[in-house]
Amino acid sequence: MPDPKTEELRLEQIQRTREEREREETAGDRPEQHTAERRAEKADYLREKLAERAKAEDEATHGD
Repeated sequence: MPDPKTEELRLEQIQRTREEREREETAGDRPEQHTAERRAEKADYLREKLAERAKAEDEATHGD
């Protein structure tokens, strides 16, 4: 089982990605859209890294 803090951070990044994608869709101008897009990409990247961390923590716990 991954560390609870890792799981909490992963869930926060999923939520941030959703929020930024929504902002991207409703943004009025191109710079605002670009900013939201970059934030969503960053949140998605962090979510992926946290998933890798959770997997490593799980493997360390179970010795797999």
